[in-house]
Amino acid sequence: MHTDLLKSLRLDNSGVPIYVQLREQILRNLGAGALTSGDQMPTMREVAVALKIDLNTVRHAYDELERMGAITLVRGRGSFVAQPPPAMGVRAQAVQIDGLAKQVLATAAAAGIDPVALADRMKVLAKQKE
Repeated sequence: MHTDLLKSLRLDNSGVPIYVQLREQILRNLGAGALTSGDQMPTMREVAVALKIDLNTVRHAYDELERMGAITLVRGRGSFVAQPPPAMGVRAQAVQIDGLAKQVLATAAAAGIDPVALADRMKVLAKQKE
């Protein structure tokens, strides 16, 4: 699993911070089912060496993924894909959706992507997944 994830990670010079690119690529792997609950993530050091980036950059991405609830960091054991959260209420879900939407809009703006075109593409991709 480690090697598959490491091979899929690619960084570019788009102006989007490296930790954001890394975070988003890991989230895409989670969304695509390439990573599932309980899977062990590559160590931060493995990612840093594979991508030739600073360890603190990887730590920043992993810390954000942990804050988002996507991964769990277990001191001395490593990082693991988090268990899916229990069902949440309508209000809590609305707050989470707003936060995620704002995050995606900020990432799109940093990459110079039209948010309406992005939303249209997301609708198409969501229908393909059904």
